[in-house]
Formats: sequence, structure tokens, C-alpha cells
Amino acid sequence: MLSTCWKTCLSGPQPAISGAARMAGFVFIIFYMNKIILEIRAGTGGDEAAIFAGDLGRMYQRYAANRGWKFLILDSSPGTIGGYKTFIAEISSSPSTGSGLTQSPYEDLRQESGVHRVQRIPKTEKSGRVHTSTASVAILPIVEAKEVQINQGDLEVTFSRAGGPGGQNVNKVETAVRILHKPTGIVVGSREERSQHSNRERAMDVLRAKLYEIQQEQSVGKVSEIRREQVGNADRSEKIRTYNFPEDRITDHRIGKKFHNIEKILEGDMDKIVEAFRK
Repeated sequence: MLSTCWKTCLSGPQPAISGAARMAGFVFIIFYMNKIILEIRAGTGGDEAAIFAGDLGRMYQRYAANRGWKFLILDSSPGTIGGYKTFIAEISSSPSTGSGLTQSPYEDLRQESGVHRVQRIPKTEKSGRVHTSTASVAILPIVEAKEVQINQGDLEVTFSRAGGPGGQNVNKVETAVRILHKPTGIVVGSREERSQHSNRERAMDVLRAKLYEIQQEQSVGKVSEIRREQVGNADRSEKIRTYNFPEDRITDHRIGKKFHNIEKILEGDMDKIVEAFRK
């Protein structure tokens, strides 16, 4: 499922165009509405931030399962005592999936981009004190290869065994792929597929999505504006949503709505939040 948008689309619903990109007045976009990259990064809060990032990853994974979508973990960096420092996945749907709600992961989840804040008593907290931690979420549409020009000479590709770090030697068991885009310093990877070729393709999807984002930033003359618009720098004060466990309440600060039963929502029951952004 492709989405193509010209300036004339600006008068109608525009899931593909961010606030910063709208300022350019003219945007041409081709991307897969039914295929996105989910990127979660632990922010402030140390080990608890990594655990919270893991909670968010599980929430999106279970929501995707509820919708009948495919959820593929591409790369991750585990936290010291659980959760993830970074978590990157691909979410995709087919045109025939879904009922009632939209069939587009991008349409459903684009509002998840930003800094999520959690307030709770960590399991490691002995004095019963509530801690505040954050994790940032980015939702990036996967774009067509022709939309982003990548010079193969700008890439440094390394391979390793999927179970751990390795060197640059290529052999049948070294299926994990990590790609450095030297001009930007962006590093992407994939280790979940069984073949080296498949992992490279997945990693290139992530790289294209990130480079496309940069292209959109440059198109409006505001480098990093779209990224900051989505996730900020994961500081506590930049939150878009707060998960308050002592009061069993989730507050979305952009629309001023509150949702209860945190545990159920973190188990993937996100329908009320998704629907709130359609009103």
C-alpha cells in the first residue's frame, strides 16, 4: 500500500506530512502506509528507563498482534537488569487485515512519536520512593528505495553472529548485519532474519527511513526539526504522555485526555488511545 502526496493533498487529511514539513508548502511523498519502523530508546532514569522502554516495546508488539499485524524485531540492545537501551522493529499489515480501525500501522501509531514518561516505584527501590523515567519513541514510514539515493561507497557494512558481536569476516553463520552511513554517522542493524541478505535488506529499510527523515528536515531548512518534533531529547520536561502507576492513570498531554487501567494498556489494549486521536 503506497501513499503518494502532492501539494493539492494539503487540504485533506495528511498522515504523511509533519507539522514542520507542512511549512514547506510543497511536499512529494511516497511511502508504505502499511509498513513502519518503530524505534524506542531509553531516556533519563538509568535501569528503570530501560525497563520502561521494554514495557513500551511489549505494548506495541501485543497491540500489533491484536490487530493481526506482523511485528519483526530488527535490532535491540538489552538493559543491564532488563528491558532495552534501544529497540527497533518493523510493523507491517496487509490490506485485508483489520476491522473497524484503520488498516495502516502508520495511521494508528504515528501519534506515539515523542517522549513517554513513567512514574512508579521500581522493583529495585527498597524505600518505596516513586521514580520518574523516560523513553523516546519514533515512528518512521518505510519509503521506496528510489526515494532515497544512497551511495554504496558511503556504507561500512560489518557482519557478526546473530547471538553476539563479531568481526567483518563473512561466513555462513555470520548473519547479523550492521551498517554505518559514514556521511551522517547513522548506524543501523538487523540480526533477527536467518540469512545475511535478508538482514541487510531490513537494515537498509531502517537506513532509508532515517535518511528520508533527514531529507524532509532539509527540505524545510530546519535540520533536526522533524526529529525534535517527534521525540525531543528524551528529557522529562518534554513528555507527550505520562504513565502514573500510583494513580493508575495515563495522561496524554497533547489532547488533555486521561486513560485508566495502565496494566491492561501495556498489555496491548491501546484502542481507546488510538481512537482518541481520530476525534
